[in-house]
Order: sequence, then C-alpha cells, then structure tokens
Amino acid sequence: MNTSTSFYIGLVLVVAIQRLLELRLSKHNTQRLLDQGAIEVGSGHYPVMASLHTIWLFACVGEAVWRDQTPPVVLVVTGLTLLTAGQALRLIAIKTLGPRWTTRIIVLPHARVVNEGIFRFIRHPNYLGVVLEIAALPLIFGGWVTAVMFSIANAWLLLVRIRTEETELSRLNNYEATFEDKNRFLPIGRTS
Repeated sequence: MNTSTSFYIGLVLVVAIQRLLELRLSKHNTQRLLDQGAIEVGSGHYPVMASLHTIWLFACVGEAVWRDQTPPVVLVVTGLTLLTAGQALRLIAIKTLGPRWTTRIIVLPHARVVNEGIFRFIRHPNYLGVVLEIAALPLIFGGWVTAVMFSIANAWLLLVRIRTEETELSRLNNYEATFEDKNRFLPIGRTS
C-alpha cells in the first residue's frame, strides 16, 4: 500500500469518526425532542440510510485499496473542494438547527420552522452537503465506481426521505408557508 492510499484511508477514518460523533449528538437531540412531545416519522427507512452510509465508507476504502495508485491531482483537488463544501453545508445546518438537528426525521408539532441562517436560502442544506460528500470522498482517490453507485442509491433514499419529512412538517407545522419561495437545494428561483 502506497503513502497516498494510507493518507486517503486516514481521511476516510476522520469522516467516519465525525459521523460517529454526530450520531451521538443526534441521539441526545432526538431524546430531548421526544421528551418535548415530538414524533418520529419515516423510521422504516432509517436503517437503510444508516447501512448506506456505513457501506459507503467501507466502499471508499475498498476501492482505494483495490486501485492503490495516486489519482490525478485535478481529481484530488476537485474531490477535496467538494468534500469541504459538503462538510461546510452540513456543519452550518447542524449549528443552525442546534438542538433540533437529528439524523432521524423528528417533528415537533406546532413548533416554528427554522428559517434563519443558511435556511433563508435553501430548504435542505444538510442533504445537499451529504450529496456532495457521497460523491466527493471516493473521487478524492479516483473511486468513481463508489461515487456513482452510492450517489444513485443516496438520491433514491433522499427522494423518499425528503417527501416524508416535508409532508409531515407541512401537516404539523408552517413548513409550506415558510419555504414556499425556496428551492430544496439551490438558492435560485422559486420551487413552484
């Protein structure tokens, strides 16, 4: 195994540790919200999401070890740039949502929908960040197979998840009125 492969595996390990710390925060926030009367929806697809993200990390390492060659610099720089953008979006979303951020779909009935910070521009910055990360992390080491396969799987999962989340937020909160003029992922135009 060459040095660049070892460095890349270290980067994947950092992302994995970050995810574990986020799961701990999510568990804490979930319990607090449930104690306040929140409800969980879409729990059936949560194990699929957790499995997808776990397998994705292993696939990143697996494809890197299989390739075991330093990728072109342009691919590394592009991947690192997109990964950094994805990380920034997710961390900003987590900070903005504060104790309301979870990895599950937890809805606090009749609570004000968070629409400050980055949420003034787009509905789902966290999901956009994940989309970027899932494509970018494997690409950093030339893992285009992992990037494509997991991006497709994640897109399907996000379709289900976003539909579930938005339906429930619209039913129990003022979601539609709050976000009627914002797109899901890009801060351009209206969603209508």
